[in-house]
Amino acid sequence: MTRQEALELLKQHVSNKNLINHCIACEAIMKRLAKHFGEDEEVWGLAGLLHDLDYDYTKDKPEEHGYKSVEILGNSVSEEIKNAILAHCEKKTPETLMEKALYAVDPTSGFIVAAALIKPEKKLAVVDVEFLKNRFKEKGFARGANREQMKSCENIGLSLEEFYSLSLEAMKSIAEEIGL
Repeated sequence: MTRQEALELLKQHVSNKNLINHCIACEAIMKRLAKHFGEDEEVWGLAGLLHDLDYDYTKDKPEEHGYKSVEILGNSVSEEIKNAILAHCEKKTPETLMEKALYAVDPTSGFIVAAALIKPEKKLAVVDVEFLKNRFKEKGFARGANREQMKSCENIGLSLEEFYSLSLEAMKSIAEEIGL
């Protein structure tokens, strides 16, 4: 599956523009992490782009989240991508580097968006790693962004600071596409 085919599939199955932007942000972060680790950027990017493909179908049935995506994707992507999708929503234990990365990336993109939106400019350009680290400590900030899940970046050999740096760099590179 090409990136364009994946994006069209995502837009066919996901109605919420913010969720599409979340998936695009996760794609960018996954590609940046793949580059950092010397992995396949396209494969990792597809995992990030498609990880919430089933959200419209499963938002009220979280026990089906991930499984429905795998069903929709069928044989159009590798088992590696499908396993990463299942791992991000705890339907399987994250084992591979890509699975562990997507698990950490998922809440991080939303956390970074929340950080940008509380700035007067509402732009990623004004967010830095120090700002993210300080917001991480605030339990009331971006409550939906699971801190333990973000901190699991340590399972791929990155400190939270390094992980935020790579994630922020990736998201800044697509800021215009996601409206930030």
